[in-house]
Amino acid sequence: MVDKINEAEYQNPFVFHTDWENALEDESFIKIFASDILENYIINKRWYAGKASTLKYIEVVYSFKISSNNYTYYGVLFEVNFKEAFYQHYFMPLAFMSEKDLDTNTVIAPVIMNEKEGYLVDALHQEDFRKLLFEKIINSKKNEESKVRFHRGKALQDKEYISSYFMGVEQSNTSIVYNNNLVLKIFRRIYISMNPDYEINRFLTERTNFKHSPAYTGNISIKISDGNITLGLMQELIANQGDAWKFMLEEIDHIFENLKTKKITIARLPDVELFKRLKLNDVPHEIIDWAGLSIFLKIKTLATRTAEMHIALGSDIHETAFTPITYNGDYSVWLKNRLTYQFQNRLNILENNLHKLDGLTLELANQFLDHKKEIRKAFLDFDWTQMKSERIRIHGDYHLGQVLVNGEDFFILDFEGEPESTIRDRKVKQPPLKDVAGMFRSFHYAIYATIFNSNDKYPYIQEELFQAGEILYNYFVGVFLNTYTEVAQGGNLNIGYVKEIDFLLKYCLLEKAVYELGYELNSRPRWSVIPLTGIASIMNFNKN
Repeated sequence: MVDKINEAEYQNPFVFHTDWENALEDESFIKIFASDILENYIINKRWYAGKASTLKYIEVVYSFKISSNNYTYYGVLFEVNFKEAFYQHYFMPLAFMSEKDLDTNTVIAPVIMNEKEGYLVDALHQEDFRKLLFEKIINSKKNEESKVRFHRGKALQDKEYISSYFMGVEQSNTSIVYNNNLVLKIFRRIYISMNPDYEINRFLTERTNFKHSPAYTGNISIKISDGNITLGLMQELIANQGDAWKFMLEEIDHIFENLKTKKITIARLPDVELFKRLKLNDVPHEIIDWAGLSIFLKIKTLATRTAEMHIALGSDIHETAFTPITYNGDYSVWLKNRLTYQFQNRLNILENNLHKLDGLTLELANQFLDHKKEIRKAFLDFDWTQMKSERIRIHGDYHLGQVLVNGEDFFILDFEGEPESTIRDRKVKQPPLKDVAGMFRSFHYAIYATIFNSNDKYPYIQEELFQAGEILYNYFVGVFLNTYTEVAQGGNLNIGYVKEIDFLLKYCLLEKAVYELGYELNSRPRWSVIPLTGIASIMNFNKN
């Protein structure tokens, strides 16, 4: 039993004339649960992705019963319909517990089920349910005919349940640590298709030799008439010192502090053109003296792991979902339609938010609007007949936050793909250089985030810091790109030759920066300067 239950928003319990064993077969319960209870509960959850839209109604579309020795639970799939004429699907495991049996003070609602008082609660908060899921996975059998399917991966060594707890703050999914060495990720927003995170993670673990993503150890799915739905993914827990975003922010802060401590004149720092491949001994001693050798060694390691991931993802000639393919007209049409739609959307957002901008951000925004035809043309200038490289399944949402620091090495996580994209689009084979472009944009963000969060910590005007940041970015890109291309081509990954690589990188960087612009304008307009600077650099706009 817990100390105090969070039920302040409900004056009275909801009363139902059915018992819990039959609740999800009772139309009255389902109706009230969906309309009066769920609507109030999900609106404040981190995993609910519909906050920017207007909720119209919720409908329970599927449920299943799962029981331990002591309790009955339900898996509930519900559809959230919005007034903007679209919908999203979510998953929630549901429990009905008496007050003395609660393991949490975060309840969904107080209820009376057939005169029995208790609480509806997200079942993941109950240890009995977490243990039940784990035991179902470790004891699963091949070819089970149940609609709810548990799978034990080849890499799973554990034979019994010891402990479980929530991992960190709840995000778009809910992660549970088991036995201090495994993580079960429960997908909250679900799709009527295999989740790419499960699909790629299992493929990398069981079909390739790539060792720098967490090993696949199991999953939970349901089979319905429309297809398979992935509900959970279990992986090994990687010992780490945090993600690479946190690591990079700390490194760049130290590098900018060196400007002051080493009395560096920014205008005298040697620059290099973007995409120039750089071996370590090509980096001028002034840059090594300023930034240090260590950061460039780390970037080389990250580039190596990125290339190895792509080699693995493009290595299978038998499994259709992972076989490399060439460019064709269908892909070109899909790409241009998608990007011109996205570009027009960002253009509209920028025009509607122009009044919130000032200074350099406003100057760059007006430049973007003045050159909108050129930017649109850049997206339409994709000629697939000139492409000699191949497309593969890629990470799809690759940035520093998706990478864990493990001593001197890195592990790559979260293959779910770009959140704004449909599940179908996330599975389209794309140039591996799109992931590389994503990481380059992340480098750019880390540099500018350091400047924005410095609060005048560095004794230089902001424009000088931006200049230093752009120089640093060009060297990061040069060292990464040289290592990546050497490793990728050495592993027989067909990424094309220099001219094609540079074209694809610029194309993908432009796509990423335009994508980011919408997010920044909607959430923190001041930071719009970051993608706008990236766009100006990629398009070679004359800033004067």
